[in-house]
Amino acid sequence: MQRRDMLRRLSSGAALACPFVLSAEAHSAVQEKQPAPRGLPRLKITDIKTIMTAPNRIRLVVVKVMTSEPGLYGLGCATFTQRALAVQTAIDQYLRPFLIGRDPDEIEDIWQSSYVSSYWRNGPVLFNAMSGVDMALWDIKGKRANMPVYQLLGGKCRFAADLYFHASGRDFQEVEENVRKAIGMGYRYVRAQVSVPGLATYGSRRSDRAAPGSPSLDDTVGPTSPTDIWEPAAYVRIVPRLFEHLRSKIGEEVELLHDVHERISPSQAIQLCKDLEKYRLYFIEDPLPPEENDHFRLLRQQSSIPIAMGELFNTQQEYVPLIADRLIDFVRMHISQIGGLSVARKVAAMCEFFGVKTAWHGPGDVSPVGHAAGLALELASYNFGVHEGYVFPAETREVFPGCPEVKNGYLYANEAAGLGVDVDEKLAAKFPFPPGRTFDHSWGTTRSRNGTVIRP
Repeated sequence: MQRRDMLRRLSSGAALACPFVLSAEAHSAVQEKQPAPRGLPRLKITDIKTIMTAPNRIRLVVVKVMTSEPGLYGLGCATFTQRALAVQTAIDQYLRPFLIGRDPDEIEDIWQSSYVSSYWRNGPVLFNAMSGVDMALWDIKGKRANMPVYQLLGGKCRFAADLYFHASGRDFQEVEENVRKAIGMGYRYVRAQVSVPGLATYGSRRSDRAAPGSPSLDDTVGPTSPTDIWEPAAYVRIVPRLFEHLRSKIGEEVELLHDVHERISPSQAIQLCKDLEKYRLYFIEDPLPPEENDHFRLLRQQSSIPIAMGELFNTQQEYVPLIADRLIDFVRMHISQIGGLSVARKVAAMCEFFGVKTAWHGPGDVSPVGHAAGLALELASYNFGVHEGYVFPAETREVFPGCPEVKNGYLYANEAAGLGVDVDEKLAAKFPFPPGRTFDHSWGTTRSRNGTVIRP
């Protein structure tokens, strides 16, 4: 049809014009016949509450996000045990009023808007508060989809997550006994730590007091009256001897790990890593503090030992350069410290492309909800390395029904929808925070012999 013929027919109102022109009535009728939009109904966040509990004298902070669908809520871990009350304030007084009325399906936008809501950002208090909300939103999403969260992240890459066992002792023999105990329980990965006589050594019990007769921790302790003494020289001499003992007694089959906990100088860290190479560790953790990230390049140039790093990191400015420059082998960030599951899944994806594995921080001051969130990501991430082993005590299991199960050195998801962990609020209330100091004072009282405080 030529252009002038079409114009003639349209202008004359011929029948062929019907496909091009609809009356208002016809348009309305077409709209009415269209099917209703597919998908789940929209929800709103109706309330957010903070649950503070210490079933085994560990201060845990759990966030509960309620929705407009009756009975539908999500749980997240916001545990910053040394500053739990500050996190509670950030959630109750700031995030709660900011987020009530929002759509809980908008996980990414809620994260991004919460991140800039206070203008100043990048701090552990805000990030832990945001993490609790973020994990709770993923929990809600999984429950709405009637799927475990790992399914929303891509599905399983493995049937369970390998755990590592904490084996420590006053001497080499006791460490060896505990390593053998772990192997007997089915663990294939064991972290080994030994006491240094007379020193407040991280990861092991004290064999004696560094300063007999000095004030107790309940007294005022400062630079002129040091109590818990730490000096690195004896430590860097004894650790290689520990692993020589373990390899000679136990053999090569078990993967051995060690945590320096950032308490030595860069030159001592380099020498220690070189001395430990022959014992083929699975990784050495935190050989340097985050304030000295630039030294990881020197360490990488001089030692082939696998390096795990990151439990004190908060933001991407700290960990992205180490990952992108391939200066570490494992990321160890505390998932609630970096902003929750939404951030952790991005970090895990980035790490895969740079040959870095995940080994998220998972001690006792991560709630079962937090462990479940980490496990969901580990099950769905190709580049998972190992999960920090923690066996939930009986009281904690009662407060948090649905804890992930530990069997034969593996951590298993319980396959319930969402994160799979619930909380018994009435029982949680029976385990209030312990009386006395509300923070872990030991980090600020460990000092050198001359009284200088040690950075953990």
